[in-house]
Amino acid sequence: MASDSRTNAGFDDLNVVRKMHTFIQPDERVFVILCSGSLSLSQSVINLVRASFDAGEGIAQANSMYEAAREVGQAIRQVSDLDRAALERDSYNFNVHLLLGGQVRGEAPRSFLIYPQGNPLSSTEDSPFLQLGEYKYGRPILDRGIVYDSTSLKSAAKYALLSFDATMRSNVTVGPPIEIILYRKDSFQLENYRRLMAGDQELETIHSLWERYLRNAVEDLPILTFGPHPAYEKQPALL
Repeated sequence: MASDSRTNAGFDDLNVVRKMHTFIQPDERVFVILCSGSLSLSQSVINLVRASFDAGEGIAQANSMYEAAREVGQAIRQVSDLDRAALERDSYNFNVHLLLGGQVRGEAPRSFLIYPQGNPLSSTEDSPFLQLGEYKYGRPILDRGIVYDSTSLKSAAKYALLSFDATMRSNVTVGPPIEIILYRKDSFQLENYRRLMAGDQELETIHSLWERYLRNAVEDLPILTFGPHPAYEKQPALL
C-alpha cells in the first residue's frame, strides 16, 4: 500500500495531509485504508470508521475482508446522507474513494476499491493491483511490471515508487511525503513502513537512476527506418 500526501483545492492551494490510515487488532486483523477525493469527506468517513473500530464494532467485528469493505462502504453512505444534498446544492460532487487492504484471521489478504456509493470492487488475479486518485500517469509502469503471485513485496515497493515518480513528474498536485507499507501474509503486524520526505536520498537515487536507465533503454532500441512522404513520391507519367 502506498500513498502520497498532497491535497489541493486549486493550483495555488496545496497542502500536505496523510491519506493512509491503519487499524490493527494484534494477531486478529489488520487494515490499511487509503483516501482520495474531497479531504473533508474522506476525513468524515475515516472518523466514523475509527470511532466504530475503537468501540469494537464495524470493521473490528467483520468476519472477512469483504465484510470489512461493506462496513467502510456503510460509513461512506452515512456521510453521504449527511452531506451529499448540501454539496450538490452548491454544485459540488460527492467525491470520495477509498482503498482498503489487509487481512482478517482465517482468510488470505485482500484489497478493495470502495466507490462513493459505498460498493466495493476487489482485486483479482487478472487485475492484481488497485489504484485511486490521479493514477493515469503512473499506471503504465504497474501494468507492465506487476505480475500476480510473482512480483515480490520489495519489487512491488519499487514499482509503487516509480509509479509515483511518473505522476509527480507530470502533475504538481501529487507529491511527497510518500508513505509505503509492506504487509506480509499472516503477520498481522505492520513492521515494514517507510515515509519518504521530499529530498529523501533513496527517493532521489531511484528517480535519477530510473531516468538514466530509461534513456539508455530507448537508445538501445532498434533504429526506425524512414522513407519519403507519399506526397513527394514521383507521380506516374500520363499517357
